[in-house]
Amino acid sequence: MQRRKFLKNSSAASAGIFTTPLFASCNEEAKKTRAIETLQAIRPIAICTWDFHNATTKAWEVLENGGASLDAVEQGVMVEEADVNNQTVGVGGRPDRDGNVTLDACIMDKDSNCGAVLCMQNIAHPISVARKVMEETPHVMLAGKGAEQFAYEQGFKKTNLLTEQSRLEWGEWKKTSKYETVINIENHDTIGMLAIDKNGDIAGACTTSGMGYKYAGRVGDSPIIGAGLFVDNEIGGATATGVGEEVVRTVGSFLIVELMRQGKSPQEACEEGVRRIMEKNKDRDDFQIGFIAINKKGETGGYCVHPGFTYREYSTKGHENKEVTSYLKS
Repeated sequence: MQRRKFLKNSSAASAGIFTTPLFASCNEEAKKTRAIETLQAIRPIAICTWDFHNATTKAWEVLENGGASLDAVEQGVMVEEADVNNQTVGVGGRPDRDGNVTLDACIMDKDSNCGAVLCMQNIAHPISVARKVMEETPHVMLAGKGAEQFAYEQGFKKTNLLTEQSRLEWGEWKKTSKYETVINIENHDTIGMLAIDKNGDIAGACTTSGMGYKYAGRVGDSPIIGAGLFVDNEIGGATATGVGEEVVRTVGSFLIVELMRQGKSPQEACEEGVRRIMEKNKDRDDFQIGFIAINKKGETGGYCVHPGFTYREYSTKGHENKEVTSYLKS
C-alpha cells in the first residue's frame, strides 16, 4: 500500500512537472493573441441598417469625441426619428389602418441592460423613452398608454406624429385598404444601429413606426430584445430590418450573436440567420429581411433575402454605404 501510494504521488508530481510549464506557455500565448486582437480592433465604429448617412454621421460625432457607444446609438437613430421625410421612423411615420402613428423602439448597453417601448403614440423619440425604461424602471418593456404616460412623467412632450404627407397617403390607401409589403419600399422599414466606442464597449438601438397601415396594436421585431436587436459585449451585436414577423420566429439577432460566439464571422452569421428564415418559408419570396452584425474586433457583415439592402458604416477607415449579397438573386 505504501508503495502504491508512493507511485501515485510520484506520477502526479511528474505530471505536474511537465504540464505546469505547458499550461503556463498556453496561457501566455492566449494572452498575446488577445493583445494582438485588441490592437488590431477597429474602434470606434458605428453601423446602421440602410443608407442613413446623417444617422451614422451623428453617431460618429459622439464616438470621435470620446463618447460612449450607448450615447452614440441613441443620438444616431434620433436623427431619423426627427426626420419627417423618413416615413418609417418617428415623426411622419405611416399610421396604422385606423390613422394612428404608433412607434416601437429598444436599446441595449454593454452590460446587457435593455429597455423598450411598444405601440406608443404621441412621443417623437421612442428610443429615448426606451432608454429611460432601462435606466429608471425595474422593467424592460412598456407598451401603449402605459409607455406614453411614463414618457410624460419623464418630461417628454406630446407631439402630433401624423404629418400631412402621411395623412394624405393614408387617405389614398383607404380607398382600397389593400395590405401588402413591397420589397425594399419603405412601408415596413426601421433603423437599427450598432456601435463600439474607444473603450471597446458595444451598444445597440432599434426604432421604427412599423408596417404602414398595420392592424392597430401590431408589433414587429424591432422593440423585441433578441429579435430586432441583441448585444453581447464579449462577442458583438446584431440588428434587423424588414418584415419583423419572420425575424421574431427565429429570434434572429440573438441567433446571429450566438453564431459569432461559435466562431463565425459577422458575415457568415448574417448569412446563416437569413438561411434559417428561408428554410421556414420554402414556398415564399414575398418579403425582405436584412441583418447587419458587428463583432468585438469591429468586423462587420450584412445579408438579406432580396437584392437592394445596404448598410452604412463609419469608422477611422471612412464613411461608406455597403451593398450586401442576398439569398435570392433577383
